[in-house]
Amino acid sequence: MAEKSKIIFLEVPKSFKDKIKNFEIDHSILLPVEIQPTENPPAETALSLEMILSGMLKIIKNGDAPEDSGMETIPPEWIDYYREFVLTEKPEIYHEFTSAAIVKAGNGEYDMALEITGCLEGLFPRSPGVLLNKALILEEKAGTLEKNGHSAEEENALALEAYEIALITKPVLPDTFFNAGFFFMRLRNFDRAKECFSRYISMGEEEASPGISAEKIQQAKKIIRDISGQGLDDISFREGYDLINRGQDHEGLLKIREFIEKNPRVRNGWFVLGWALRKLGRFGDALESFKKAIELGGTDTDTQNEMAICLMELGDLKAAQNELEKALRKDPESIKIISNLGVLALKTGNKSEARAFFRTVLELDPEDPLARHYLGGAGK
Repeated sequence: MAEKSKIIFLEVPKSFKDKIKNFEIDHSILLPVEIQPTENPPAETALSLEMILSGMLKIIKNGDAPEDSGMETIPPEWIDYYREFVLTEKPEIYHEFTSAAIVKAGNGEYDMALEITGCLEGLFPRSPGVLLNKALILEEKAGTLEKNGHSAEEENALALEAYEIALITKPVLPDTFFNAGFFFMRLRNFDRAKECFSRYISMGEEEASPGISAEKIQQAKKIIRDISGQGLDDISFREGYDLINRGQDHEGLLKIREFIEKNPRVRNGWFVLGWALRKLGRFGDALESFKKAIELGGTDTDTQNEMAICLMELGDLKAAQNELEKALRKDPESIKIISNLGVLALKTGNKSEARAFFRTVLELDPEDPLARHYLGGAGK
């Protein structure tokens, strides 16, 4: 693993002018300079503006000096000075870094996208646009992990924190309410989703804004009608889901049954019931719950995948394969579906087919631990 670069602090070179682009240079403030770990402090003639700007950005992002920099702490006025220096030298940095973060996130390089966004947070504290972009990147990272069958508890928590800050930082952007609404729906926190969509609608009705479209308002209204019509803002649904998500399956089961008694025609209730029952190892009961969800319109790949797991555990491998193949046709790059097809192939003794499925998983996610584990087993 390559060693990380480090920050050192140098006095302002005598050759520096007193002003750079109308920015007054303060010779009493040390300059943070980023160098490679094997490099010696650069000579004055080798000191570049890029090295200084890079060092300043690291300090601005972290709010203090790195442990190995030789500085115990950075005075707040120095950080303000570095911020002004960077913004004077790079006036377009907001747009440049925002575009770069979007590109990195689009390529699945979420950690790099968050690194860039962290620099923007330091440069533009409490910026509504930066806060929203951070929340969106964290949400996208969490969604990708979940789609690939991995836990995203930490990422969802960080995304939730980012959205909560963005929702109280004035002025709140209309798109913050709109996107937060979808985020809360992903978490099955339908009462918060309804609250965010309602706020978006009221902003559109109260004030003219280019960020609020008639199409989005209609979409938000439809979602609110669906949430209310299905009773998904019922507190027993939220409490049941939260309990099961935290591993308190027996307690969550009681709450979700309470919800179903009041809302027997809501597919989400039956899906969450099946999820709890499957986690408790009651595969037959779970399967019946998932079938009820499908009967009520829940023909999504998550339900089919859950059904397949239950069918495998119950020994009906042919039916499990049928569900997984139907799900794969809808979502051909779903790692959890492809992984389960690999597991199914192992159960039927078809090791070569299992290897093919797990190799596909590793092509989509080279670090997938489940595929790496099973691929070793499939090769024996």
